[in-house]
Amino acid sequence: MPQLAQRVGRAKPSAIMVIAAKAKQLKAAGRDIISFSIGVPNFLPGEHVYAAAREALAHDSGQYGSNRGAEPLLDAFLKHIEALGFSGYGHANLSIGIGAKQVLYNLCEALLDEGDEIAFAAPYWTTYRDIADIVGAKANVLHCGPEQNYKLTPAQLDAALARKPRVFLFNNPSNPTGMVYTRDEIAALAAVLVKHPDTWIITDDIYNAMVFDGIGYHNFVFAQPELRERLIFVDSVSKTYGMPGWRVGLMAGPESVAKAVTTLNSNHITSVPEVITAAAVAAFSGPQDISQAKCIEFAERRDTVVAALNAIPGVSCPRPQGAFYAFPDISVAFGKSHGGTKISNDVELCAALLEAKGVACVPGSAFGEPRALRISYTCPAAQLQPGLDRIAEFFAELN
Repeated sequence: MPQLAQRVGRAKPSAIMVIAAKAKQLKAAGRDIISFSIGVPNFLPGEHVYAAAREALAHDSGQYGSNRGAEPLLDAFLKHIEALGFSGYGHANLSIGIGAKQVLYNLCEALLDEGDEIAFAAPYWTTYRDIADIVGAKANVLHCGPEQNYKLTPAQLDAALARKPRVFLFNNPSNPTGMVYTRDEIAALAAVLVKHPDTWIITDDIYNAMVFDGIGYHNFVFAQPELRERLIFVDSVSKTYGMPGWRVGLMAGPESVAKAVTTLNSNHITSVPEVITAAAVAAFSGPQDISQAKCIEFAERRDTVVAALNAIPGVSCPRPQGAFYAFPDISVAFGKSHGGTKISNDVELCAALLEAKGVACVPGSAFGEPRALRISYTCPAAQLQPGLDRIAEFFAELN
């Protein structure tokens, strides 16, 4: 029998989706499950988004669309990024994808040859490592533990870029930690990036609308405009507008990169469907009050989650300031037992927590930090405190 391609052996199922699927199975079997596993918003887009989709469906042409993205969507995205602080971009600087994940994959195909190095901080979104493995790149993982609030330092970045990686991939606000870089922290990292002109910079900033405590969203190119010639900004409708299932991601960057991604689209996806495009246009162009209200709600939930976790003896959770995640250090449990089950690592802890208390979390090792686990606090409001109480009970029962 013929063999599969070697790259398939490097591809792994998403650890996040595996946990989420297990939680769904247990719930379907009648278990009382509270899931803190999957990172999806707890709201749907406004009615204007659905109205635009229905209108597009009623007038659907049935034709292929643009490989780069429909002009109305590109126009709407340009206005969106101008409001964030990106000015002077045109259609030639943009391209689209089936979600930000596919945009990131296309960027890695466009910028990385086999054996090239890509640098990114850990904790990282699981897909970063997976994409690097699939395209045959070497991942230079920069470990940023809880003792440094899971944030990359200028010294770490400088040392990494001295190796001349082809790509530096940066995520702010962070999934899985929820940490946000301040204006000064971004400026300090940008000053380092200026010193290393041979590296492409990708900023995966899909949570840019979900920033708390008045920190604001900041990007390297705001601090050092000369970085624009090699910086690619990635965004999507998923988190800001409650549209993860609609699968629309976009990038803004140098024309050569946007052209390369567009060419890959012509071979990979052709285009994003008309109905989905219309919905995305409505999301970018319509009222922004939903995400603004959700920021207030998520900040309040953050406070509840962090207080509950830090009240558990031995558990430490740096205070996130964006997205909707908490990433506590739970290594105090390692070497202990729960109900006769020995816990040696984060994977075993999450398995025991799900089995004993019906709470689903994602092991931190999936994100490159095995001392932690990720809690996504977008569950129904009525489940948040009970879920946290169950986690506290679990730790109190360790021996």
